[in-house]
Amino acid sequence: MSQEWQLYRERGTVFWLHVISWIALNIGWHVARALLFPITLYFFVTGRATRRASKSFLGQVFGRPAAISECFRHHRTFASTILDRVYLLHGQEELFDIRTYGAGPVLECVAARRGCVLLGSHLGSFEILRVLGAGHDHFDLKVLMNEDQNRVITQFLNRFNRDVADTVISSRSLDAVFQIRDAIDSGALVALMGDRTHVGEKSVECTFFGKPARFPTTPASLALALGAPIFLVFGLYRGGNRYDVYFEPLGEGRTVGHGLRQREAERLTCVYASRLEHFAREMPYNWFNFYDFWKVG
Repeated sequence: MSQEWQLYRERGTVFWLHVISWIALNIGWHVARALLFPITLYFFVTGRATRRASKSFLGQVFGRPAAISECFRHHRTFASTILDRVYLLHGQEELFDIRTYGAGPVLECVAARRGCVLLGSHLGSFEILRVLGAGHDHFDLKVLMNEDQNRVITQFLNRFNRDVADTVISSRSLDAVFQIRDAIDSGALVALMGDRTHVGEKSVECTFFGKPARFPTTPASLALALGAPIFLVFGLYRGGNRYDVYFEPLGEGRTVGHGLRQREAERLTCVYASRLEHFAREMPYNWFNFYDFWKVG
């Protein structure tokens, strides 16, 4: 998978975030949604790199050149999930129709106080999972994040809900691995992304939409080293106020020795890639990796 995402500067501004959040919280959801059109249009027109990436990805999914209207819809879907984060971080879950599928085995781990790994992606809204975790006392959720990604948006929105911000384990922290181990040992759920590689990180080449792409093996390796079950999680935005959250088992939670761990991690990672492709085909406008995903480097 390309590491090109690390080269793009975040284009969101504090000014526009303040404007849309003030409107959302003081005037209402419908007005804020209406104003997303001109705001998204501005970033769409001025964002040559994201337009190009959107056109490339949607063309790969559709098997034909993507129309400008389809690329704009792609951008607007992303903007919609950012707006919804304002409400979710203010504890207004009642505004949304959030449906979960396949959560039973995860809840069994929670009931047994058995820590597990939730492997997500930049497909749809990961915020749904973070907010649900912070809003429930009966289970503990920690989220491993690279806080350099989308720094402006992340820091701005985290001010709305310190409980959510406090769930974060920084991937740049020197003791991040030990924090993850302690969380798993205490019976917590540890969520992390599996669709972006970092410089120097171990990865494996998997087939993704018929082309080779690199995915990090670190998430699977961590789970295998700790003997933690792994579940895939995808929070898909269906439009309007609806989100569907899907859970799927990936690894059973057995400890694998160092000698065999990388090979097993590579296998699990490519299974993850195939499921990511499945859901991305189903909901392509939920794909929020706005860069050349297949570029080697």
